[in-house]
Amino acid sequence: MSKKLPRPDQLQENRAVDRRRATMNEVAIEAGVSQTTVSLVLNDVSSARFSAITRHRVLDAAERLNYQTTRRSGPQNSSNGTIAFVVDEMSTDPWTALAMDGICEAAWAQGISIWCAVTRGNIEAERSILQQAIASRAVGLIYGTINTRRVEPPVLSQPMPTVLLNCYVSDNSIPSVVPAEVVGGQIATKRLIAAGHRRIGYINGESGMDAARDRLRGYKQALTAADIAFDSTLIRNGNWEPSTGYEFTRELMSLPNPPTAIFCANDLMALGCYDALKELGLAIPGDVAVIGYDSREIAQYVHPPLTTVLLPHFQMGVEATECLIDLVNGSPTSSRIKVEGQLIDRNSV
Repeated sequence: MSKKLPRPDQLQENRAVDRRRATMNEVAIEAGVSQTTVSLVLNDVSSARFSAITRHRVLDAAERLNYQTTRRSGPQNSSNGTIAFVVDEMSTDPWTALAMDGICEAAWAQGISIWCAVTRGNIEAERSILQQAIASRAVGLIYGTINTRRVEPPVLSQPMPTVLLNCYVSDNSIPSVVPAEVVGGQIATKRLIAAGHRRIGYINGESGMDAARDRLRGYKQALTAADIAFDSTLIRNGNWEPSTGYEFTRELMSLPNPPTAIFCANDLMALGCYDALKELGLAIPGDVAVIGYDSREIAQYVHPPLTTVLLPHFQMGVEATECLIDLVNGSPTSSRIKVEGQLIDRNSV
């Protein structure tokens, strides 16, 4: 390989400094906005339209917390090489953009540039794109997916240091960075238990997806830890859309012994849950507490603002980049890194 990244001891020293700085999520909480808003404002993205008040809140929060970023001016030099980021698709959801922002945060701080491409799930396009990554003399590859899932190893004509982002291979032969979904399910459920609830409804996403399976597992584990018997009549399998949040909230509240709290496996279903509860004349959180998952932008603007668990794609991007840098430099790496999201506590519990 013709390009050499910074020595591992230099990287560790730089990371120690980074850990003492405020994170983008801390700025978002301080300003009362989402990570996406913070990213767009601090990077002065011209196509993003925010009010002067919102921009001021973000910039003021960043200044108060002494948040520092190298991303606004881009990498200062590209002598340390290029990382290829290949993802299966972009979507209207912010997750891929947040992950890429985290990749840029970590890479540009080391003077490493980013080469990005989207495969749209096309196998032949993926092969061609991976060949382009090799031809571009990228020092390493971050291969990502929009949904957390098991994947087949990327097919490379020549070996290249690779880290998987939001996906994994069954034998853990390639290092991967994924969200700690079981822990997230525990965090949400424990918050409701701490508020005094023992009959907690759970509206899940599509049962075949990793995120739905693991969040449900965390829900069950939190109940067991609190000595609360699991009741399958309180579980509904939705499809991540507001309509199923609405439909299944009405079903749950029609039970002879309805829940006093509902955990929705994403914020969109929580929106439907809100609509159903208000239609039934029930107050949130006075009659029924509600908690979501993802920390979407809209969660802070519903009434009351929604308590939710952050889906940590930005930090996952940072971790994937640091893992790849270690891999390129021959340092030991974990086979699978699980990144925990934090509780964003508002007024719905």
